[in-house]
Amino acid sequence: MNGTPTPVDAPAPNAWEELVTAALLGTERRTPPGCPPGPQAPAALLDAAAVETVRRRAGLRPGRAAARPEPAAKDPRPPLPTAAARRLAMLLTDRPGTGGGGRRGTAPDLMELLPQWLATANAQGFAPPPELLPALLDAARGRTDLRQAALAFAGPRAVWLARLNPDWRFALRATPGGGVALPHLDDADRIRRLWQEGLFAERVALLGAIRAREPAAARELLATTWATERAEDRLMFLDSLRTGLAPDDEPFLEQALTDRSRNVRATAAELLSSLPSSALAARMAVRAGACVAVDHTGSTPTLVVEAPHECDAGMEGDGVVAKAPAGRGERSWWFGQLVEAAPLATWPARLGRRTPQEIVALPVADDWQGELHAAWCRAAVRQRNAAWARALLGAPGAPEAGGPGAVSLAERSKLLATLGGAERADWVAGFISAHGLSEAFQLLGVCALPWSEPLGRAVVDALNIARDAGSYPWSFSGVMGLAERCLDPSEARRLDGLMAVPDETEDASPGAGGYWAEAFQRLVSTLRLRAAMAEELGAA
Repeated sequence: MNGTPTPVDAPAPNAWEELVTAALLGTERRTPPGCPPGPQAPAALLDAAAVETVRRRAGLRPGRAAARPEPAAKDPRPPLPTAAARRLAMLLTDRPGTGGGGRRGTAPDLMELLPQWLATANAQGFAPPPELLPALLDAARGRTDLRQAALAFAGPRAVWLARLNPDWRFALRATPGGGVALPHLDDADRIRRLWQEGLFAERVALLGAIRAREPAAARELLATTWATERAEDRLMFLDSLRTGLAPDDEPFLEQALTDRSRNVRATAAELLSSLPSSALAARMAVRAGACVAVDHTGSTPTLVVEAPHECDAGMEGDGVVAKAPAGRGERSWWFGQLVEAAPLATWPARLGRRTPQEIVALPVADDWQGELHAAWCRAAVRQRNAAWARALLGAPGAPEAGGPGAVSLAERSKLLATLGGAERADWVAGFISAHGLSEAFQLLGVCALPWSEPLGRAVVDALNIARDAGSYPWSFSGVMGLAERCLDPSEARRLDGLMAVPDETEDASPGAGGYWAEAFQRLVSTLRLRAAMAEELGAA
């Protein structure tokens, strides 16, 4: 055998197409090219197809090499300490739901600690190890609550990676302008060009950046294109005026009250009602004030309500929605909107120079108290009025379990958000001490982290009471989960005595003691782990 290769005939034109046609029609109807007809035709077709396949693959020409991507921008932040980097790798490799039977055991839930770890790392100003960025982006992809903190920690390399992997496109959507740098706010020409020609995300980011620095300049920029914007875009742009909202915005917002979009009109009315000195607020004060008065004819001064009998054009022009939701009376629906939009300063002058506490304490005739107080709650939240929020919340230990003005846990949570962090925590601590944990979960969610010492003590004491009562801890799993994330790690020392299995009383649920001991062991181990995490990040 010599080394001379056997020559191969050149393929006939369209040979592959002929073979495909013969295979589709069958060799009895179409003889393959170069194959004799008869019983050997099927095998000959397969042989010819195999030869042609090898020929086609061998004849492929290599494609041009793609251009290498530009290197990622350097991250100027200091790198993570070694111990903190190891901890991050552990948090990112943890997967929830690995336990069996629905029982969590005593080990901390590492994925639930990742948001707090990211918040601390961002506060300390560290940069992530590059090798952990893919896992970090994968975690943020699966959990939207992680995205903001994860992308802030990942820095500019997150956008660089997202352009190379479609699975991480959320990083481009979450970054203003898809990661494109905004022009310097002093560069008027570039700002004008980006505002007129940029993508929607870029324009939103630009308007927000200018509004945060120069509110009037942002409003003037928006006015240049307002008439030609789409309704949904006008709504988004108008919402940006919440930042730095001031009386100077009133003329623009009054103009938006006549917008052809109902949603734009409603947002403009809401913003104007947040300005107590606005003309709309004054009009609403007159309308709402005409609906509420003090009746002195009885033995006790009483508030009486006369709700509007119609929603006239002026009310609709000021943002009052005429059509009531299903199951809601029209008059009460209109009345609530008027009171919600009226400045709270209206009421002391209208109702006998009484303080907010005195006004809220007055009885209300004809079952209007719920509607009136609920509207005052919404007004206090909208106007960020802490004095009225305190009056509506009432004393945390009041028998009404939240004060005479709050109509729901959601209302109480919103009212609490208008108070300072320490006052908020003290009120919730008093509420828990008086009423236990059954309604406290939503209230705890608005408290600053970590919980203050009085609040943490109230939560632990209430959990201990539930433990001694012999109930199952599952009813308190939400609060226990919050405690793992929000309790000050220094509280771990006070919990050592609660990790033992308690003696079960006669009326205790079977096995509840073991579950409680397990839950407290997990709480203690989580608090100690959080303390170690803070120390590794230099935040202890």
